Amino acid sequence: MLEERILEDYKAAMLAKDKIKASTLSFLRADFNNYAIDKRKKQLEDADVVAVIKSQIKKHQDSIEQFKKGSRLELAEKEEKELAILKSYLPAQLSEDEIKKVIAEVVVSVGAAGIKDMGKVMKEVLAKVGDKADNKTVSELVKQKLIPPATPA
Repeated sequence: MLEERILEDYKAAMLAKDKIKASTLSFLRADFNNYAIDKRKKQLEDADVVAVIKSQIKKHQDSIEQFKKGSRLELAEKEEKELAILKSYLPAQLSEDEIKKVIAEVVVSVGAAGIKDMGKVMKEVLAKVGDKADNKTVSELVKQKLIPPATPA
């Protein structure tokens, strides 16, 4: 299971004195425990583990953005290293082109006519791509597809 692999990697990072990886995985393992307590589970499924990792990734992306706005590049760099470690535990991600193909298929199958159908399209696309695409990226690509480009007057 993914959680066990992360535990083994955490132990290896501790032995190798890799401070960034060890601290990142330590925080991640703490989030696993909190998630398990919240959901009243003894053992997390891989889907639960991926959900926790995605949550951590979102927090890191927000932090990077804030640090860059505040000209704290050294902190942004540290967050980016931690983000890379977290992303290594997610399933292989689809490219933008692959996501666009799925969106195009879904738009045709649900008969989406505009932005008012975004909810239907998002639901179907996320069901098809699962953990292989970031929800934010999917949302942006669906908006691009459903909102026609403005024509110059």
